Amino acid sequence: MKLSPPWRKALLTLHVVTAVGWLGVDVVLLTLGVAGARGAAPGVVYPAIGLIGLTLFVPLSVLAWLVGIVSSLCTPWGLLRHRWVMVKLIITTVMLGAVLFALMPNLRTAAELGAATPAEARTGLLMASIVSSTLLIVATVLSTYKPWGRLRRGKRLGRGPSSTENDKKGPFLTPPGRRGGEPPASGGRRAPAGRRTETAVRARTG
Repeated sequence: MKLSPPWRKALLTLHVVTAVGWLGVDVVLLTLGVAGARGAAPGVVYPAIGLIGLTLFVPLSVLAWLVGIVSSLCTPWGLLRHRWVMVKLIITTVMLGAVLFALMPNLRTAAELGAATPAEARTGLLMASIVSSTLLIVATVLSTYKPWGRLRRGKRLGRGPSSTENDKKGPFLTPPGRRGGEPPASGGRRAPAGRRTETAVRARTG
């Protein structure tokens, strides 16, 4: 899919906003998790973790993943052309699965129980924030440096000009003004059609 420059910039802006928001909310959860592990007002910390996680972090995780897929498909980077894009896709997909199936139950527990949140759930919230923040930073580094080059399949798909360009530039293209199978005029140049006709008439009448 090809987008016009305005739409491409709008999609890039949305991708940056969702990715930065995802990382920012994750850092907030990490800060609260560290504060809760150090015993700072569990009746305030864990309800805040549950509220922020359920209302911001989980929706941003889904939105950032979807926007990343669309951005890959609608830009020249592609989804299966470059190794760094595939690694980033794997990272974000694993993170999204962990958020939906492992983190959400602990977030609900923290939102409902508050200070009575079990120690296992508290540890799970803290470890989830550490792991997700690290993976998001790795994904950001990949987006910045774009290492490892293209995949072989991407090289085959992206190598050389397209068939349309080959048709336009092929060696068997009849030059403009020359009819198929018609040799050039003497001296390598073809005389204009009007002069050929006039010469032929004079030869016949002469």
